[in-house]
Amino acid sequence: MQKSKYTYVWVSLVVLVFGIFAIPKIVDRVRQGAVVENDRINKKTNADALAFVLQNGKKRRVPSFLFLNQDSLLVSDKDYHGKVYVVEFFFTTCPSICPIMNKNLVAVQNEFSDRDDFGIASFSITPEYDTPKVLKEYAERYGITDMDWNLMTGETKEIYELANSGFNIYAAEVEDAPGGFEHSGYFALIDKNGYIRSRVDEHGNPIVYYKGSISEAEGVNEEGEKQEITILKQDIKKLLEE
Repeated sequence: MQKSKYTYVWVSLVVLVFGIFAIPKIVDRVRQGAVVENDRINKKTNADALAFVLQNGKKRRVPSFLFLNQDSLLVSDKDYHGKVYVVEFFFTTCPSICPIMNKNLVAVQNEFSDRDDFGIASFSITPEYDTPKVLKEYAERYGITDMDWNLMTGETKEIYELANSGFNIYAAEVEDAPGGFEHSGYFALIDKNGYIRSRVDEHGNPIVYYKGSISEAEGVNEEGEKQEITILKQDIKKLLEE
C-alpha cells in the first residue's frame, strides 16, 4: 500500500512538470491561431480533394495523342498541360446523345469562359466523315467558341484505342445502333498534370466519369438517373483552385 502511494505522488509530479512547460506553449499556439488553422486546412483538404483514378495501383494519366482539330492544326496532350479539361468521344452525325452532351459542354464552356487554364477535348469516333471542315461547321452550329476546345479527328484505330484502352470509355461501330455507332455518354475530368480525377461516391470509391447525356434542366432521365453536369462544374472549380 505504501509503495502505491509513492507511485501516485511521482505520477502527480510528472503531470505537474509537464503542465508547467507545455501548457503555456499550447496556449500561445491557440492564441496565434496555429492549431485551429492547421485543423481547418486538414479538414478542408480531406473534404474537398478529388480522388485520383487508379489502374493497377497507379494514378491514371491521359495517354499521349496527336490529332487534327477543327482548324486543321495538330493538337496533342501536351497542349493541355497546365489546364484542367474535360474529355468526350462523339460524332457529328450522332442522332441521340451527342447533341445533348455538346449542349451540356457549351454550358460548361460558358461557365469558365474567363479561364485560360480550362479546356475541352472532343474526339470524333467517325473520323473518316468528321473532317476538320465538318468539325468546324459543327463547332459554329453549337456555339463552340473557346480556343481551348478542340474537336479532333485522325486515324480511326488510334481514336478507338484512346477511347477503349486509354480512357476505358466505350466506343464501337454497331450496325443496329442509332447512327451506326455506339458509345457511352460519359465525360472524363483531367487535372493540370494530366491525371484523371473525380469525386467519390457514398462508399468512398471514385465515380471515375460524369454522365454527360442528361442536362441540368432535365434533372433526371427516364431511367431515373440524375444529371451530373452540376457536380462536374463544381469539380472543375476544385481542380482549378489546386
